[in-house]
Amino acid sequence: SDLLDRHAATQPDAPALIWEPNDPKNPHRILTYKELLDQVMQFANVLKNNHIKKGDRVCIYMGMIPELAIAILASARIGAIHSVIFGGFSAQSISDRIQDAECSVVITCDGALRGNKIIPLKSVIDDAVIDCPSVKNIIVYTHTRTPVSMIKNRDMWWEDEIKKVEAQGNPFCPAEEMDAEDMLFILYTSGSTGKPKGVVHSTAGYMIWANYTFVNVFQYQPGQIHFCTADIGWITGHSYIIYGPLSAGATSLMFEGIPTYPDAGRFWNIVDKYKVNII
Repeated sequence: SDLLDRHAATQPDAPALIWEPNDPKNPHRILTYKELLDQVMQFANVLKNNHIKKGDRVCIYMGMIPELAIAILASARIGAIHSVIFGGFSAQSISDRIQDAECSVVITCDGALRGNKIIPLKSVIDDAVIDCPSVKNIIVYTHTRTPVSMIKNRDMWWEDEIKKVEAQGNPFCPAEEMDAEDMLFILYTSGSTGKPKGVVHSTAGYMIWANYTFVNVFQYQPGQIHFCTADIGWITGHSYIIYGPLSAGATSLMFEGIPTYPDAGRFWNIVDKYKVNII
């Protein structure tokens, strides 16, 4: 709760996340601390409606869109342990990670955009969960309009679940009280040297270090724009797109695409467009 509630109270209109889409012709999005908190609480209530509680493992397999950050923070808010899997991994790699963590829910998108490619995330997940009896539900966010197959009673649309929460009328979701040593997330090694190992990060130790290194290494000053170009599927993205910047009340820029699309000057166009201070 320290990540959002504190800053939503003191600087509700400050931009928390700026999202730059894969295609520069598409509109970008800006979420203030107040808007981000509201959307995180809303999705936290979606998870609760689907019987996700403290200690449950949540697998997140999405493209680099704001909903990925929202899903991560909503899991953390209710004390569920998130396991983010990079959007480029194969069905077998995902299956190994889901089985190891015994995830009960998967959050994904219909598809993801990377340069001129569309990656059919939902159909990859369908293949991955065949051997995963622990998975009870799959929540799917609409992003690319890629055709998907939805299995009754297992698969649900993100948008429909949000509507149910809205119909219940109470958007508030208190942050679960966590012990310093409670598990915050699991992130798996890439598996290039043997079976992937699930690295566990605890709540306080990880959060304090992410904040400390963010403030001290990057020398962030209020009002600056911080652009970490990593994917959230890696630890760098966890630490310096989400947990470090947001715990410090900073503005974090999140980019959906790749450095060479539509041409190799893309990063510098982004730096120019948003007057980025730290890359």
